Amino acid sequence: MSAATSFMDTALIIAFVAVALGQVLSMVRLVIGPSTGDRILAIDTMTVNAIGLIVLLGIAQGSRIYFEVTLIIAMLGFISTVAYARFILRGDIIE
Repeated sequence: MSAATSFMDTALIIAFVAVALGQVLSMVRLVIGPSTGDRILAIDTMTVNAIGLIVLLGIAQGSRIYFEVTLIIAMLGFISTVAYARFILRGDIIE
C-alpha cells in the first residue's frame, strides 16, 4: 500500500465522519426545530448530506453509478423542498 492510498483512505474516513455528523445534526434540527421553516431547511440539508454520503461511497468503491444516482436525488430533493415550502406558505402546490 502506497502513501497516496493511505492518505486517500484516511481522507475518506474523515469525510464520512464529517458528513455523517452533519446528517445527525440535521436530524436533531428536524426534531427540535421551533418553526416549520427550520424543519424545511433541515430536510433540505439532510438531502445534501445524503448526496455527499453517496458520492463518498462511490469514491470509496470506485463505481460511477453512484454519481448518476446523486443527480436524481438532487433533482428530487430540490423539487420536494420547493413543493413543501410552497405548500406551507400558500396551502396549495399547484396554482
